[in-house]
Amino acid sequence: MSWQAQLKGDSLTWLLESDNPGVRYLALRDLLNLPSDSPELLSARGLAHTQGPIAAVLANMNQEGYWVEPGPGYGPKYTSTVWSLILLAQLGASAHCDDRIARACAYILDKGLTEHGQFTANGAPSGTADCLQGNLCWALTELGCDDPRLTTAFEWMARSVTGEGIAPMTERDAPIRYYAGKCGPNFACGANDKQPCAWGAAKVMLAFALLPKERSTPQIERASQQGVDFLFSVNPATASYPSPYAAKPSGNWWKFGFPVFYVTDLLQVVEALVALGHGNDPRLADALQLIQNKQDAHGRWLLEYDYTGKTWGNFGNKKEPNPWVTLRALKVLKAAQ
Repeated sequence: MSWQAQLKGDSLTWLLESDNPGVRYLALRDLLNLPSDSPELLSARGLAHTQGPIAAVLANMNQEGYWVEPGPGYGPKYTSTVWSLILLAQLGASAHCDDRIARACAYILDKGLTEHGQFTANGAPSGTADCLQGNLCWALTELGCDDPRLTTAFEWMARSVTGEGIAPMTERDAPIRYYAGKCGPNFACGANDKQPCAWGAAKVMLAFALLPKERSTPQIERASQQGVDFLFSVNPATASYPSPYAAKPSGNWWKFGFPVFYVTDLLQVVEALVALGHGNDPRLADALQLIQNKQDAHGRWLLEYDYTGKTWGNFGNKKEPNPWVTLRALKVLKAAQ
């Protein structure tokens, strides 16, 4: 069954007719797959960068390349440099369209990346976490950043998953080791009681999936496979991943939202697995059906989790049909074919 045949209504036309230039641009690019030199796509991309939410985010950037406060840029949530770059990437922004984006990418690499490749919340290697590492590796790649330091960040990320060449956190004199936050291999996270964190795993796998094949390495391939094995260690539709502080998984798994920061929903897990080539894996069938079932009578998806008042801009009202969430769902259903 084609992805459009799974829809209860013509939500694609709804997106293409949107008065939001960012939504229309991404629908043309990701759903209609217009060629990169298409005049219609180039025009839409230009409008998205000058009149849509991309422009609003960039208007708040300091000329040096940061948002709100100088430094590694993790705080304040969710308007500082880390979150602004992640948001820009999800909006379809490109460093090739605006020099300010390239400047911001260089800034976070200067201020937020350590010698051995950890993106850090506090300026030190101890400030790393899978969700931060995966989010920024994905975002900078998506934004078109072409800097050799990003290769170092991907190498650390792969090693942090497999454990290759990284000392335990107890070996405090080791030059490269785990810390209290990123505390061990296989997505172990101090915030998850040192157990594997599926929220972090989803971010890391999205980044690996986006990396061009020619830039992959055997180490990255091993880490990607380990991540796939972990995300498929349970039925993804159940989200029954390690969650030691509660008797059942967080309800946020089933609340589809936009933008997506460190909180993860099932749609993003499926996005990662589909991007890694598992769209036809029978183990993903229940999760894909769950996504399909959440559409309304017009083939649209509701905004169930948002950051209104916390980040740059308003991306819709909760519990109403939302073009950004619908874009996310349609891209997954299309890619899963």
